[in-house]
Amino acid sequence: MSDLPDYQPPRVWIWNKENGGQFAAINRPTAGATHDKELPVGRHPLQLYSLATPNGMKVTVMLEELLELGHDGAEYDAWLINIRDGDQFGSGFVDINPNSKIPALLDHSTQPATRVFESGAILLYLAEKFGALLPTDHAGRTECLNWLFWQMGSAPFLGGGFGHFYVYAPVKIEYAIDRFAMEVKRQLDVLDRQLANHGYIAGDRYSIADIAIWAWYGPLVQNKVYEAAEFLETASFSNVCRWAEKIAARPAVRRGRLVNRVTGDPAEQLAERHEASDFSSVATAL
Repeated sequence: MSDLPDYQPPRVWIWNKENGGQFAAINRPTAGATHDKELPVGRHPLQLYSLATPNGMKVTVMLEELLELGHDGAEYDAWLINIRDGDQFGSGFVDINPNSKIPALLDHSTQPATRVFESGAILLYLAEKFGALLPTDHAGRTECLNWLFWQMGSAPFLGGGFGHFYVYAPVKIEYAIDRFAMEVKRQLDVLDRQLANHGYIAGDRYSIADIAIWAWYGPLVQNKVYEAAEFLETASFSNVCRWAEKIAARPAVRRGRLVNRVTGDPAEQLAERHEASDFSSVATAL
């Protein structure tokens, strides 16, 4: 199975060295701030502190969808939190999210301002605040939330599991890659079966369930993350691919995926977003 020597865990684990990989410098077994740093505040009530990871994209897509629907109160400032530089451990950010993970939202339309962290919680908060992209009938709302929480529980196996060991780990471990590849393909099969009889994830209406799931699984099947589409044979999940293309073509999705992006094609990077006109700098990507 592997040429790696067997690892025998000690009786008590002690953190005495970095574990290697691209994120080793910021990984640690303790919480809390590592440095004092206040967060900037723009002129809009909604202040987003994020990065264009899949979890970050969920919120910027959601905000752009709300603006597309005519909700002027959804105007927002999106400030860059560069997790590779450890910005998420600044005192101001930790005050909003004690878990030090992006995205984090501060809603200044309430007194005192309301902090919201965890991407699924932010989607639900915004959907309820603006009465949009979440069914109001009992059955529809429940089904939408079923899939929203499915994503929150499933994506760590994709990102922290498969993505980490397939792309970021300092060594390739056959057992780990096989284990998580199997799980990701099972998840894609779950989605493919659901989308075989539904236009959108939770039924016939576009919702926060689509936004949450697309941010992770859409780029995966379109080979825009991990470069693993061939390895996972994602083209065989035809319903997921059809759905992913449909979601990706939405104007709000096309805008939202660019916000707080600082990697990849420079023409598709919008490090911060404070006004709709900021998209003029990446107009060729829209």
